[in-house]
Amino acid sequence: MKLPRTEDVWALWIGLLIFALSLGNLARLDLLGWAVDARVWVEWSKALGPTSATYGLPSVAGLALMFGFLLAILSAGARVLGYPAGRFALGFTLVFWISYACWLLGHNAYIAATPRERADLGISWSLGLTGEAGYIVALIAGLTLGNFFPRSVAAMQEAVRPEWYIKAAIVVLGGSLGVKAAADTRLTEAILFRGLAAIIEAYLIYWAVIYFIARKFFGFSREWAAPLASGISICGVSAAIATGAAIRARPIVPIMVSSLVVIFSVVELLVLPFAARAFLVDEPMVASAWMGLAVKTDGAAVASGQITESLIRTAAEQQGMNIPAGPMLMTTTTVKVFIDLFIGVWAFILAIIWVYRVDPKPGERVSPLEIWQRLPKFVLGYFLTFAVMLYCALNWRDVGADLQAASRQGDIFRKLFFVMTFFTIGLVSNFKKLWQEGIGRLALVYAVGLFGFVIWVGLLISWLFFQGAHEVFTR
Repeated sequence: MKLPRTEDVWALWIGLLIFALSLGNLARLDLLGWAVDARVWVEWSKALGPTSATYGLPSVAGLALMFGFLLAILSAGARVLGYPAGRFALGFTLVFWISYACWLLGHNAYIAATPRERADLGISWSLGLTGEAGYIVALIAGLTLGNFFPRSVAAMQEAVRPEWYIKAAIVVLGGSLGVKAAADTRLTEAILFRGLAAIIEAYLIYWAVIYFIARKFFGFSREWAAPLASGISICGVSAAIATGAAIRARPIVPIMVSSLVVIFSVVELLVLPFAARAFLVDEPMVASAWMGLAVKTDGAAVASGQITESLIRTAAEQQGMNIPAGPMLMTTTTVKVFIDLFIGVWAFILAIIWVYRVDPKPGERVSPLEIWQRLPKFVLGYFLTFAVMLYCALNWRDVGADLQAASRQGDIFRKLFFVMTFFTIGLVSNFKKLWQEGIGRLALVYAVGLFGFVIWVGLLISWLFFQGAHEVFTR
C-alpha cells in the first residue's frame, strides 16, 4: 500500500498517535508518564518537573526521552515525505533544543509569574506573562536567526516546517479541549454555533472585498487577485495554495502570497494579543474569536489565542475576575478549524467558476472529489480527538482523573509543537529576501486589506457573535 505523501496527513497520524498513547491512562497504562513539563522557576534546577510518579526518572532524562520520541516519529514521517533523513534529523535536533531553551527561558519567574505566584516564588515583581512568554522568546529567536544570521538557518532547513508542527499540535489540542468542554456543555454549544456562524460571515465578506480591492485599485490579474484574497481573508498559506491549485495559477503565485501571509502573521502575533489585553479584558471570548478571524496562519492564530488567553486571564485576575483556562483557546481554535474545514469547499467553488466561466477549456470538468482532496485532514483529527474526550468525560464519570492525566500528558507535546512552530515561523520570516524578490506591491495590498479592513471587520464579527458569551462560565 502506498502511504500518503503530504504533511497534512502525517500531522494527522502523528497527532493521533500521541493522543492514543495518552489514552493509555484509561487502562491504567501510563505510556507517556516519562514526559516532563516546564515550570515557572527562579532556579534552573526547578525548571522541569515530571507529569507522573510512575517512572521516577530525573527530569533531564525525561526531556531526553521526549526529544528521542519526537525525533523518531517525525523522522519516520519525513522519510515517507521524501525529506533527506540525515539532514532532517540534524535540523530537528537544532530546532528542538533551541526551541526548548526558549520555552524554559520564557518560564523564568520574573517573566512568567502571575501576581498570585510571586509570594510563593519569593519575588516582588514580574511581567506576569505566564509561561506562554516562551512562545514570544522562541519567535524573537527565530526572527533574529532568520534575518541576521541566515546561514545558520541552512543547517536546520529540512526541519523548518511550522505548518507541520502546528497541525499535529491542533490534533492533540482537540483532546485537551474536549475534557474542558465537558465541564460546561452550554458553553461548548455556544462556541461551536457562534464559531460556525462567524466564519460563514467572514467568508462572504472578506474574500469579495479583498478580491475587489486587488483588482480595482491595484490592477492585479485574476490569477494574482484570487490567491491574494484567499490568503488575506481566509486561512493564509493553506487557502492561498488551495486557491492557486483550483484556478490553475502558476506556482510562483501561491508561493509569494504564502510568504506574505507568514510575515504579516508574525506582526499580528506580536501586536493583536496585547491589543486584546488592553481593550477586551471584559470580553474575553470576543478577543479569542478575533484571533481566529484576524490572524491568518494556523500556527500564528492558535498561538495568538494561547497568548491572548494568558494575558487576559492575568489582567482579569488583577481586577478580581476569574476566567478559567480553556474556553478562550477553544474559541480561537474552533473558529480557525471551521475556517480550515471550508477551504476544500471554497476551492471547489472557485474551481467551478474558473473552469466554466473565467477560463473554460473544451471538455474540462470539476470532480466533487476535489472537496475531499482540498480538505485539510488534520481538521478531522481535531474534531475526532475532541469528540472522543468529550464523550468519555460525559459518559464515564468514574474515569475523570484518568482523562485529566491523559489531557495533561498530551498537552505537554502540544506545547512542544507550539513552541517549535513559533521558532520556525521566525526562521522563515526573512524580510530582506522577500523584499528583494519584488514582493513590495503585493505587500501593500496585503497591508491595506489586512489592517484597513480584515482586522476591524473580524473584530466586529467577533463582537456580534461572542459579546457576552463569557457570562456562561462566570456565573
